[in-house]
Amino acid sequence: MNSMATFKNQHILVTGGTGMIGRPLVTKLLNEGAILTIASIDKPSLDDELLKHVKFIYTDLRNFEDCKKVVYGNEIVFHLAGIKGSPKLTQSQPATFFTNTMMFNLNMMEAARLAGAQKYLFTSSVGVYAPASLLREDDVWKTFPSENDKFAGYAKRMGELQAQAYSIEHAWNAVHIVRPANVYGPYDNFDPQTGMVIPALIARFASDENPVKIWGDGSAVRDFIFSEDVADGMISLVKSNFLEPVNLGSGEGISISEVVQILSSLFPEKRVIWDAKSPKGDDTRILETIRARNLGIIPKVNLIDGIYRVVNWYQNNKSFISTKYNAFNEYK
Repeated sequence: MNSMATFKNQHILVTGGTGMIGRPLVTKLLNEGAILTIASIDKPSLDDELLKHVKFIYTDLRNFEDCKKVVYGNEIVFHLAGIKGSPKLTQSQPATFFTNTMMFNLNMMEAARLAGAQKYLFTSSVGVYAPASLLREDDVWKTFPSENDKFAGYAKRMGELQAQAYSIEHAWNAVHIVRPANVYGPYDNFDPQTGMVIPALIARFASDENPVKIWGDGSAVRDFIFSEDVADGMISLVKSNFLEPVNLGSGEGISISEVVQILSSLFPEKRVIWDAKSPKGDDTRILETIRARNLGIIPKVNLIDGIYRVVNWYQNNKSFISTKYNAFNEYK
């Protein structure tokens, strides 16, 4: 399978293309001249600029027949669709994460294989890893996913294993695998209760809440990466011949207290109270990024600039956010 210089005139399907990573990915693919189809259960507004340049299919990827229909005629598939939520949500509603993620992944990869897709991008997760000081790609199958993320983590692991099984039995060596770190950006889930750490904190700092009460003690360390950098990494990997899993992260650890300090500088009128009795998840999650860097995949947006950009987007798009369709509830 030869590497690609461009996606010009390639028929490409992006599942979850209206989401946080999907939107910058779709924009970048359009800029390369790709012919795009988006499949999503997310309902963009009818005046959404994105819809003017793509074929949009509203569908439920839990239905295998629907998956076969959306894949048909596409040479490349970027599979981004999934269930995303806070660690607290994954623990309280594990079946929603596990069952739906498994169904999305099994159906989409099988449909793409049957359709003869030339390239397939599978979006895995940092959740596949066991707690460790540094998360290395080759260590995954030596361990078990963290107890804090085991249902979603195992579901993502099964998608990776599915790709391996297809390579062995069907000689379908088309699947590229990315394991993104904690991704943040515009079009995220900004619900203070169900969102991930950065969007949930932005929503709370930008609200009337004062003081802002934050779960944990701020000591948990995470690896954050901006959504556009993830999209760039996905494109670079799919253009390559590399078929081993690749971490997409900054390779640097940032504590939650440091994130709060950045937000406090933007909202100086807000006071902060830490709720140390609330769950904080694993102590440390930092991805080793040597493999990505060897492929030329290097994040461009640092955390401070990224948070500034997301805060500005959030404040300018509250009407969109308030009416945004919540795909998570659709699967419950």
